[in-house]
Amino acid sequence: MRESRTVQRSLFDLYSPHKFGAFLGELSRVLDDHPEILPLLEEDFRAEGTQATGRKGLSVESTFRCMLLKQITGVSYEMLAFHLADSSSYRAFARLERDCRPGKSALSGNIRRLRPKTLQSVFQQLGNSAFEQGVMKTDCLRIDSTVVSSNIASPSDSKLLDDGIRVLSRLMAKSRDCTGIKLRLTDYRKRSKSLAARIFYGKKADKETLYPELTSLANRVLKQSDKAVEQVRRQGGEPTHLQSWIDQVVHYQALLERVVDQTKRRVLKGEKVPASQKIVSLFEPHTDIIIKGPREIEYGHKINLATDRNGLITALMIEKGNPTDVERFMPVVGAHQSLYGGVPETTIADGGYASVDNIEKGKALGIKRVGFHKKRGISLSAMGLKEKTLKKLRDFRAGVEGNISELKRAFGASKALWKGEDGFMSFVWASVISYNLTRLVRLNSG
Repeated sequence: MRESRTVQRSLFDLYSPHKFGAFLGELSRVLDDHPEILPLLEEDFRAEGTQATGRKGLSVESTFRCMLLKQITGVSYEMLAFHLADSSSYRAFARLERDCRPGKSALSGNIRRLRPKTLQSVFQQLGNSAFEQGVMKTDCLRIDSTVVSSNIASPSDSKLLDDGIRVLSRLMAKSRDCTGIKLRLTDYRKRSKSLAARIFYGKKADKETLYPELTSLANRVLKQSDKAVEQVRRQGGEPTHLQSWIDQVVHYQALLERVVDQTKRRVLKGEKVPASQKIVSLFEPHTDIIIKGPREIEYGHKINLATDRNGLITALMIEKGNPTDVERFMPVVGAHQSLYGGVPETTIADGGYASVDNIEKGKALGIKRVGFHKKRGISLSAMGLKEKTLKKLRDFRAGVEGNISELKRAFGASKALWKGEDGFMSFVWASVISYNLTRLVRLNSG
């Protein structure tokens, strides 16, 4: 990793006359107006062992710009590497030196170093700048929520049990390569895969007999992995090179134990297991079960956000669990207030946020009009609105649906593709930053 900034020479500032080339040129100028975000990004690249890319490596600025390209275009790392090697517009925007042609692994490795906390700070810095310049219109805010899905398959207890058996068995099979210690074990992967498939496609009567067999198999693998960890510790001590393998085994053991427990409770005992106690993925265990009204179940994390008159996202919160909208109204208002030093004159939110308590707390902060799309038995006088004003605000609120749709459709926020909880949050913030920057370019272009 080189220095934070790449000094671009006009010789290489070659943008295509195509409208997307013009957009990239304008976006580059917007970023040049915000050099203050580079010191924020530098912190994530100061860790020892950062790899350079190509002959000279990617700068911090180039890494951030490559991240924006990926989110805006929605391409894979492989295709991004191709475009950066092939396109003068992409290379000019990314501020790549002539000999720098990053591959997909280098792009992925460097972009994934950007932490969610850092990207959130960049979002806040860009928002504050837009607010100070008068581009962000915060007199009236619209608030809504949506769900960003995790990158997982539709969960089932049989699939989760098979995943746990498969992963632990694979780790133990690789123990000789990872630790130098060969383990004597029975491989249950083929049997587990067969049982899981029979459960998935079988009738209810068949599942009742097959599930106990699969959970028994999982327990055998758990006991086997306990013995494997004991053997590795006994024969190899606990040098550093063994700890990574041990940590992985212990991690997946804990997850498989939770899956076995929820399977016994839900399937074998007929107990209703609360969503907060369920695990739906061994690879993305942070994933929440989200149920919004009568709609189908979603797996990921709920986000609450506010947008202004220009469609810019002023505040966003990535939630844990499945909190109701009504209890997240004030936290969103509070997040906006902490960022911009004040509250809007008017807020309009979906009916799910409606409550007299939220109106009273909002007005106590200084909001003059606290409106909701559906009244939910709340009078207009309590909201501080007239019927005609509420109708206009309802029309205004509808715009947030379009903002959310664009965020998900054009910037990838329908499903977070980066692994792990930090990866999930970084992906969401990357999408939001890309969305807001694109909005700023449109506003500058008129």
